[in-house]
Amino acid sequence: MKKGYLVLENGEVFEGVLPYDTEATGEVVFNTSMTGYQEIISDPSYAGQIIVFCYPQIGNYGLNDLDSESEHLHLHGVVTGEQCDTPSHYLSKHSFASELSQKNVPSLTGVDTRALVKMLRNHGTMKGKIMSEIPAGKINWNEGKSYVPTVSVQESISYPNEGSHIVLIDYGYKKSILTSLQSLGCAVTVVPYHTTFDQIVNLNPDGVVLSNGPGDPEALSDCYDTIRIISETYPVFGICLGHQLLALAHGASTRKLIFGHRGSNHPVKHVETSKVYITSQNHGYEVVQESLSGTGFVTTFINLNDGTVEGLMHKKYNIQSVQFHPEAHAGPSDTAYLFDAFIQQITRTGDQHYAFT
Repeated sequence: MKKGYLVLENGEVFEGVLPYDTEATGEVVFNTSMTGYQEIISDPSYAGQIIVFCYPQIGNYGLNDLDSESEHLHLHGVVTGEQCDTPSHYLSKHSFASELSQKNVPSLTGVDTRALVKMLRNHGTMKGKIMSEIPAGKINWNEGKSYVPTVSVQESISYPNEGSHIVLIDYGYKKSILTSLQSLGCAVTVVPYHTTFDQIVNLNPDGVVLSNGPGDPEALSDCYDTIRIISETYPVFGICLGHQLLALAHGASTRKLIFGHRGSNHPVKHVETSKVYITSQNHGYEVVQESLSGTGFVTTFINLNDGTVEGLMHKKYNIQSVQFHPEAHAGPSDTAYLFDAFIQQITRTGDQHYAFT
């Protein structure tokens, strides 16, 4: 190991050590989860980002062959306080550091992550670079881009089953969304993010799910018209980025949060019942509450930490969406019932609108 540095675009530098000599550039974000690091680093929604883990020691129980949310690691880097090189768990197959090294994901450890996270909370997420030496001159930061095309499937994949047929539009979906639908007996067809309305019609779905994914939803403005027509034709359930895209497709707006919501203990309140759920979240943008006027949407869930919109339901069309992750791997399963509610929505005879309650 040798010294390494995280250089931020505001000029701040955080020193650590490099387990292996690699460099990375990306948006620096933090996650507050105490467990679930395998699911976190394999979540395609982190494409283009460098994750700072708040929990001081990462890797204690290693990584197994079951819990990854995607086959590849799409994140750009990892920053930790300490990494455990000798994990202990009966399912463990790899150490945290060895997994990152094998997948060519740059890592920096031995960092004062408490100070780093406090800075990101105060100043907001910003670009950063993991480096082996502090640069003498100014760093040229790359312009942002949409990573959805790089994480989405390139062609449709079908998973047969006996129940309702769900088309899952892939903006960077987590495997747990697929398995949640399969556990309810659904046949699922995963399709690329740019699939046309006519192509979806040809698949003859009973309902459509818009998945999570990385980045700014406004970078996918070319998809708005297709999403609007789909949601006016089929029952639709949007998750995370899918939630934001549904709102945008119907005329609402989104904006960037100062440091986002990333962790497994975010409280949200169901507006109708006032019941509070603990949720898993990973996003940097929000649907603007004031922009929902005239769109036909009503707010179904709100975030109890900052009052942001956490769920929507359309008054005319069979559209439901949530900002959080009901599949919640890793995280609490409080809201897993929403998948069952969606399936009920598309199978109840004579009921044209079934609300999440």
